[in-house]
This record gives sequence, C-alpha cells and structure tokens, in this order.
Amino acid sequence: RPPMKKMCAFLLLALPLTALAYPIDVSKQFNGSEVSATAVEIDHNMVGLLLENYGKADASCVASFANGPESPRVRKATLAAGKRENLTVRFTRSVIHMRIQLTCKPQ
Repeated sequence: RPPMKKMCAFLLLALPLTALAYPIDVSKQFNGSEVSATAVEIDHNMVGLLLENYGKADASCVASFANGPESPRVRKATLAAGKRENLTVRFTRSVIHMRIQLTCKPQ
C-alpha cells in the first residue's frame, strides 16, 4: 500500500494546473514621450506595470490602477532616458478586471 502523503502528492501533480488570469485594460497617453508600457498580473490581488523610456529625454508618468469598487491607486515615476521602472499595486480584494490609465509627458 502506498503511503497517503505520496498518493496525495501524486493526485495534486496529476491535476491540470490552470491560471485564471483577469483582463487588464491599459489606456495610454504618451503626449510625445517615447515610453512603452506592459501590464503584468502578479497575483490574484496584485498587478504590475513595466515602463520603458526609449526616448532621449526624461519622462514623467502617472498611472491610476482601478479595481472595481475599491478606490483607485495612483503611482508616479520619473523615467530617465533609456531607463525602465516597475510600478506595482496590491489591492485588498481579488482583482476581477483591472483598468489602468497611464499618462506620460516629456520633461
């Protein structure tokens, strides 16, 4: 008879593991700055936004993260030319649909 711990471990490994990702909508206003933005789901209640400045001038960015009924969280970053920055937000509740409004402008 196989031990119970091994059997339980085998059953857990045999189950297909599916990630339930939530949709992330990003509205971008770059206002002439050469910035790219990539949104990433980190956890069920956490999201990240990777900003990269491809331009020759510094850029200042403001991101507003909205998750349903919770109040929006605002993160700010100043990107030097050729640099990147990570913005992360953790919410109290699980994210069902993430909406991010990103506004960047050259300095």
